[in-house]
Amino acid sequence: MTKQKKKRNKQYKGSGATQTQPVITHVSAVKRNKVQQWWVDKKRIVKPVSIAGGVVIAVIIIIIEIVRLFV
Repeated sequence: MTKQKKKRNKQYKGSGATQTQPVITHVSAVKRNKVQQWWVDKKRIVKPVSIAGGVVIAVIIIIIEIVRLFV
């Protein structure tokens, strides 16, 4: 068996290397009231929970109406 060549993990920085562009982060300040700020902070959690809650309530209403038809 021949020894496998080790892969190069060091970046090439010679004259023919591609130039990397600096990362620019734009930040803007927004003045919000307490409710708006809470929504911005919790939106990722609240949206799926509220959708799931709406689906559960809709299913319960449908089941109640089906039971009411037969009773």
